[in-house]
Amino acid sequence: MATMTIKDIARICGCSTSTVSRAINDDSGINKNTKERILRVVEESGFVPNNSARNLKIIESNTIALMIKGIANPFFQGMFNIFEQELNELEYSFIVHEVGEEQDEVAAAIQLTQEKKLKGIIFLGGLVETPEEERRRIKVPYVRCTSAIYGNNQNWGGSSVAIDDEKESFRIVDYLCRMGHKRIAIITTPVTDQSVGKLRLDGYRRALETNGILIDTNLIRRLKKGQREFSIAAGYEAAKELLESGEDFTALYVISDMMAFGAYKAIQETGKKIPADYSVIGFDGIEMGAYYHPSLTTLEQPVKEMVTASIDQLMKAIKGKPYEKKTIFEGELVERHSVRRIEKD
Repeated sequence: MATMTIKDIARICGCSTSTVSRAINDDSGINKNTKERILRVVEESGFVPNNSARNLKIIESNTIALMIKGIANPFFQGMFNIFEQELNELEYSFIVHEVGEEQDEVAAAIQLTQEKKLKGIIFLGGLVETPEEERRRIKVPYVRCTSAIYGNNQNWGGSSVAIDDEKESFRIVDYLCRMGHKRIAIITTPVTDQSVGKLRLDGYRRALETNGILIDTNLIRRLKKGQREFSIAAGYEAAKELLESGEDFTALYVISDMMAFGAYKAIQETGKKIPADYSVIGFDGIEMGAYYHPSLTTLEQPVKEMVTASIDQLMKAIKGKPYEKKTIFEGELVERHSVRRIEKD
């Protein structure tokens, strides 16, 4: 009887030799059913892997890196399980790599590809606007997901999957205007942020102008440099400062649900009620918002659809197939109990 090879195992199981190697080496990232099928064939055939077969795990890694700016944000954390499920079905594993708030994403990606053998990269959050000569140093295909997208700007070089932050932010503030609010405050990111925070502030301004409401800069509250963006603590501090300023407002738009939860606490500490005294609206659609009291009205991003599209575009790029340069999804305005209508006099 001829000696069974790793290629024979792969042919019998209908998978690649690298997948067989990963199963033999007990790779936790491989699909459970695929792994069990391979190991069963290995046992029944009496196949004994040699050193080169063991090393295939290293040589032919099927690993995707998720590079995240704002890793503490539960919005991103809620995506991990979807990424894992979708990639496992494609027999890919993934690693998570945090990018610092002041760190350049492309420089971090270049370094990571030098340290790890990757098939591709998905950037989460942030904004990548880097000279083309720098981007070319990323030697694997890449996609950015949920990053800021400016109009028709194509200064990226990979594929982009996101919502239109300016448009969806306009939609939120226009909704508040239609609910009768004219004094609308906003909590957003520091002035140095030129990505998602800037776009959502642009949408806020445009909505007020469209509704004939003068912009009051005293109602624009920014996080301070050094605060962790999109955190409950940052939202609490910004809302507390706004409330203590004595500025008159009836509605508060917070550009992330997590910061909105902090604003809830600041408002409640003053003895005021939501929405009787202040309406509050968030952005992202984090699940826990439905369980706060009162439940948070928010703009929900289509997370699963964006994850699936990001993986689909990355797989096309990895295989050398044509892919979409830009995919824009629409959010959904989820009306709950944190916004009230102000009746006209």
